Amino acid sequence: MTTGEKLALLRKKKGLTQEELSEQLDVSRQSVSRWEMDVSFPETEKLIKLSKIFACSIDFLLNEAVTAEEEKTEGAWTARDCYSFIRKCGYFFLATSVNGRPRLRPFGMIYEKEDVLFIATDTRKSVYYDLTENPRVEIASYHPATHKWIRIGAEAIVERSNQLREEMMDHFPNLRRSYQEEEQLYLVIYRLRLDDIEIK
Repeated sequence: MTTGEKLALLRKKKGLTQEELSEQLDVSRQSVSRWEMDVSFPETEKLIKLSKIFACSIDFLLNEAVTAEEEKTEGAWTARDCYSFIRKCGYFFLATSVNGRPRLRPFGMIYEKEDVLFIATDTRKSVYYDLTENPRVEIASYHPATHKWIRIGAEAIVERSNQLREEMMDHFPNLRRSYQEEEQLYLVIYRLRLDDIEIK
């Protein structure tokens, strides 16, 4: 993958337009476009800024032999990568905060579809109240084999798709057993809009 291809990929994953990235770097949008098409190359000062914006190494940006899989910086991780990491751990912790009071809970059910993460809970549980008051969450999980932690900052948004509900129930049979017919009224699914990923 060329430097330009990596820049385009990282920019899109961060949800930035070429215009927005150019403003952060104090260059023209055309400059960003030329970099991404490998027509020109960012100068050293801009490479340093790019590595900070995308939370990746300069070596990753410059070295075509280093892939996103090998680099796996916070900036290169997708929701699918996070899901894979968490599934290998087997569980994760969900942190909420209401009125300045943090709460941490172990969770087991997380689902990924089209590079988006989803979690499920019950409207009768305190976590539902917490997310209603403050949708900001953090997820953390530890991989015992690699001794690495993942920490994800996100906003939890209620997802009302019946199709997604059915998929999650198929994926987690115990979820379907718990929520039969009228009990399904209590099941709520959240889509996680990721904004911060840290690997340690």
